[in-house]
Amino acid sequence: MAVSSAVSEKLRAQLEALPARPGVYLFRNAKGEVIYVGKAARLRERVRSYFGAPHSLEPKTYALRQQIDDLEYIVTNNAAEALLLEAALIKRHQPLFNVRLKDDKRYPYLRIDVQNPWPRVAIVRRVERDGARYFGPFASASSVRATLDLVKKLFPWRSCTKEITGKDPRPCLDYYIKRCIAPCTGYCTKEEYDEVIQQVILFLEGRAGDVLKRLTQQMEEAAERLDFERAAMIRDQIRAIQRTVERQTVATTKDEDADIFGIAREGDHACVQVFFVRGTQMIGRDHFVLEGVTGEADAAVLGSFLQQYYEGAQYVPRLVCVPFEPADREELEAMLAARRGARVEVRVPQRGEKRRLTALAGENAKETLSLLRVKWLTDSTKTERALEQLREELALPDIPRRIECYDNSNIQGTAAVSSMVVFVDGKPAPSQYRRFRVKTVTGADDFATMAEVLRRRFRRAARPEDGSQQPADAWELPDLVIVDGGKGQLNAALQAMRDVGAHDIPVVALAKRHEELYLPEEDEPLVLPRGSEALFLVQRIRDEAHRFALMYHRKVRGKAATQSALDTIPGIGPKRKKALLRKFGSVRAIREASIDEIAATVGFTRSLAERVKAML
Repeated sequence: MAVSSAVSEKLRAQLEALPARPGVYLFRNAKGEVIYVGKAARLRERVRSYFGAPHSLEPKTYALRQQIDDLEYIVTNNAAEALLLEAALIKRHQPLFNVRLKDDKRYPYLRIDVQNPWPRVAIVRRVERDGARYFGPFASASSVRATLDLVKKLFPWRSCTKEITGKDPRPCLDYYIKRCIAPCTGYCTKEEYDEVIQQVILFLEGRAGDVLKRLTQQMEEAAERLDFERAAMIRDQIRAIQRTVERQTVATTKDEDADIFGIAREGDHACVQVFFVRGTQMIGRDHFVLEGVTGEADAAVLGSFLQQYYEGAQYVPRLVCVPFEPADREELEAMLAARRGARVEVRVPQRGEKRRLTALAGENAKETLSLLRVKWLTDSTKTERALEQLREELALPDIPRRIECYDNSNIQGTAAVSSMVVFVDGKPAPSQYRRFRVKTVTGADDFATMAEVLRRRFRRAARPEDGSQQPADAWELPDLVIVDGGKGQLNAALQAMRDVGAHDIPVVALAKRHEELYLPEEDEPLVLPRGSEALFLVQRIRDEAHRFALMYHRKVRGKAATQSALDTIPGIGPKRKKALLRKFGSVRAIREASIDEIAATVGFTRSLAERVKAML
């Protein structure tokens, strides 16, 4: 591919030196910050593709190219190695233009220091190459602590940090409540303690069935030695594990070793839900949040998540089920196989239990993302920051405490409606929402519809020219008006507001495609910083207006679909309509009836019957 003449001499020389080998490349900006990490089967062709003719580039790629000041690359032996290295570098640098596993570097793990003679289970935030066993990552501290508490209740490993000599005079309280087998006092052998740790490892791997088999065998052996106290203790442990396993959701009718993924995305964020299926049961689930997904295909988002997730995960199952095929599927399977030490299949289930579970994971991801966004809106610090950012970016005189957003909805001009949603201090105020049935516009004219709705809305808030007080039923004026659409909708809104004397209220238009804000008297749209609180707030307001408009449009359309031709006849109310339909059965039968037959209906006169006959 030919390199554009706009490329600097430094970059041009670097591009010429690129090898035709697999590897990873890093783009840096003028400050030296890594802004993008990518992989390639052939570095030379892939990297040069960013510097071709500008009109051939996607918007996100073009925005990236504008910031590239330097590049570097790392050659690998194959594409699978490049995939693994790319995931590690994205985690390390968190580049602005990559899909990023949010706050991944702080995800907690469970660590078992098996290299220690008397291992413990602990929570850590970093995976080291120290010979220990790690389990995770977990999405939050609460989920990892819940797992740790469960393991501690089921298996008597030591939680203390003291040096174990076996010569302590007496054990601690954990021994008496059966939470430890007291290696500190020599009450157990090294082999017995190692067996407890092995049971913990098996349980965390999801192999509870293997744990129960081993414990059952130990219980029987203790009973044969007439060590009934130990046999009873093991029996109680078995029952506790069985109760725990019974509470876990039955997922399949046959043994599986699979991770089931579902994904939902909205704006610049995505949420991935994972179900951990081991044996016939779902032993747990977790969710993860991704940033920087705007402009990326679904396959690329899912592929990037799987790379970053399994790059740090300490256990890789035999099967990975996904809702659709991720990007670089073959390289991903090779990477997972290298980590597992055996073949791993990435599958898109088409039917059966796995298909059901994948769909369920997707539904959970969607619900989780919705809850996370609601939680974000209740964070007063973030909403204040979003409003302040919005004031700065739009050059508003004050912080926009009251924001109104308008959206139209129709099908080829029929059942045209519009919605007005209100956000006060960055939070929705549903009691102040309004909806409009379009009255003066014929056909699908979005500009005229927007103008009509805004005229009607701001007439109720117009300040009287004589300086007198506003009417008692006047609506409160907003600090900012957002209309859904582009430059055309903005111009229509501005003209309508001038017509009713509301020209001093700031107005912007938000285009869906690239999340661009169109401002009055500015040719180029404003693009809010990706990942900013201001962008998220604007998207949330626009989405709420769209939801409210669509809900009203469905209601109007449904009412129109069930309307009878009799409803359009003057003088025919619900009672007379009911009387006609009870007598004749249908509008067609009424149309075929004589005037005398219609006039003989209860509640009808001959003149009314003639009107019905004429209009039908």
